[in-house]
Amino acid sequence: MSASVRLSVSDTTAQLVPDPLGGTILMIDGREQSHVDLADPTAIRHEYLRRIAHLVDTAAPAGEPISVLHLGAGALTLARYVQAVRPGSEQTVVELERELVTFVLDALPLPAGTRLAAITGDAREAVLGMGSARFDLIVLDVFSGADSPAHLACEEFSALCLDRLTDRGVLAVNIGDDEGLRFWAGQALDLADAADAAGAPGVWTLADAALVRDLAEGNLVLAAGPGVSPGVRDGDELEDVVESWMRGGPHPATVLDPDETEELAERIAATSPPRPAA
Repeated sequence: MSASVRLSVSDTTAQLVPDPLGGTILMIDGREQSHVDLADPTAIRHEYLRRIAHLVDTAAPAGEPISVLHLGAGALTLARYVQAVRPGSEQTVVELERELVTFVLDALPLPAGTRLAAITGDAREAVLGMGSARFDLIVLDVFSGADSPAHLACEEFSALCLDRLTDRGVLAVNIGDDEGLRFWAGQALDLADAADAAGAPGVWTLADAALVRDLAEGNLVLAAGPGVSPGVRDGDELEDVVESWMRGGPHPATVLDPDETEELAERIAATSPPRPAA
């Protein structure tokens, strides 16, 4: 049996439907947005979320709780994963659609012991209002190519998020883009500029290798912040961390280092219209 709710901000319908292969699918406006398997919170179907899960895995020693800020709720798939692999983590989710989190949690409760605070509102306003709060991981999952909100898809917001990271923190940004990856290129360059201004390491890209090779439509994950630099994690070398990102897939996987990310983004930008001012 499925359930649905009307979302007041976007005036679209969110629907939870059973997945014949197991679990539950969150549909928004008729499109699959999230997948949850209550029986196994570590089972992540969407490729980009599995790549962000690798960043969760390398954010601190195995099993150690971390602080996470989720900008965009979906079905809270990643929050469930964090609780499963890092019990006791402090998590906060910001969601613009006030009906969504309650709708999802009524049907798909979080695992016992999950420490999650939910904030309804705009991501930028919420982050600005957090004062001295700092996070080991910030996940920005609100972008959809050219339709993305301009006040979030800009260098200034990237800088704001980087400023909310701990000394081991990572900002992970899901970029859904069309063929040509022009939006991804703009976001990668904006984030690189923000990281440089903050004195943080450059921007990494985790993605499907064929997608990057062909500049095809799909999702790419950008990662930046002090937590992607060598020496932050006790006993871990950066090469070992990157290898774990590659090994975890989904395959074929590629990981572009900051130089490779910037080179590809600049090459794409050189053949694209100028980026609009923030």
